[in-house]
Amino acid sequence: MSTSRFRLKLQQLADHSLRRTLSPLESATGPVVQSAGRKVLLLSSNDYLGLATHPEVVQAAVQATERYGAGSGASRLVSGTLPPHVHLEESLAKFKGTESSLLFGSGYLANLGVIPALIGRGDLIVADRLCHASLIDGCRLSQADLRIFRHGDAAHLEMVLRRRGTNRRTLIVTEGLFSMDGDLAPLPALVSLAERYEATLYVDDAHGTGIMGPTGRGTIEHFGLETRVPFHMGTLSKALGSHGAYLVGPTDVVQYLINVARPFIFTTALPPAIAAAAAVAVTVVQREPERRARLWSNRQHLFHGLQSLGFRMTPTESPILPVMVGDAAQATAFADRLLAHGVYATAIRPPTVPDGTSRIRFTVTSEHTTPQLDEALQAVKIAGRETGLL
Repeated sequence: MSTSRFRLKLQQLADHSLRRTLSPLESATGPVVQSAGRKVLLLSSNDYLGLATHPEVVQAAVQATERYGAGSGASRLVSGTLPPHVHLEESLAKFKGTESSLLFGSGYLANLGVIPALIGRGDLIVADRLCHASLIDGCRLSQADLRIFRHGDAAHLEMVLRRRGTNRRTLIVTEGLFSMDGDLAPLPALVSLAERYEATLYVDDAHGTGIMGPTGRGTIEHFGLETRVPFHMGTLSKALGSHGAYLVGPTDVVQYLINVARPFIFTTALPPAIAAAAAVAVTVVQREPERRARLWSNRQHLFHGLQSLGFRMTPTESPILPVMVGDAAQATAFADRLLAHGVYATAIRPPTVPDGTSRIRFTVTSEHTTPQLDEALQAVKIAGRETGLL
């Protein structure tokens, strides 16, 4: 097999500043990491509450590995269901205030499994334009007709719903907290439209869980809609500092997914260490609300600092703080200069974001200190001038 066509495709990506390479860190994630032999400030992590390195979370993973082994050995329906999985599912359901929950190997797998289980050929899906790739792929896999509504535009969504055929099963798909723009879906309006047009609302709250809402239960709690959104999906890999995903909701829905969601049925269960770590993380989220308080204080400090420098920001409402650049080559150059000045913040380019909207997606955590954020802002200022953004 010739590899020349792959080399050509890679060169084409490079010519458009879209080729990506792996940049391994040499330490655990945290406010400061080791990269290429030196310490740098990390502002590109989803570990919003610093739980990936929390001593109790790490110890839970160690103990589970010692007791149950490194791997689960099978899919959940064969022989792969272990006590850490059961405990985590019970913990998530209790935390979220639902009857049941179900674990998946990743957020991507959850969306690929749940959406086709909810909707199918001949049905209709209406999805926000900026939905995560896993949501769009889940929609396509369902074979339902897919329509897109303008990002966060409930009026446009209603226009699409009004034009659909009568008695047509419909799924509305959205993120709760959008991962690339950092803004929130207009969930109150979406819930009202779902109820009015007898549609089902599917919310991916991967980035909201742990940080949004008075108790960290997520974006749905933030808007006070928990009694009106019967089920939703989220991940264990962001604020909970572990890996994998879940769906929480009524027992009938969970039992149905156990029987039909292909990524659940045909995937080896999460390693017991992962499940045990996530369960402790859920406990820490509830026990240490001061982590959320620090996170939001840090978010405000960095957000106002970036604004005062004159950068163009997205309408973010979260610890995700994208600085809009536009051109992919300039965004890459900006990220390179940031790293040269000791700040690790990667450039986000197409196809992750639409053409012409390349950006630096800064993310802040509860564990950053004010002096670290001030140091980062100084580096951002210098790099911005060097690349002509300021």
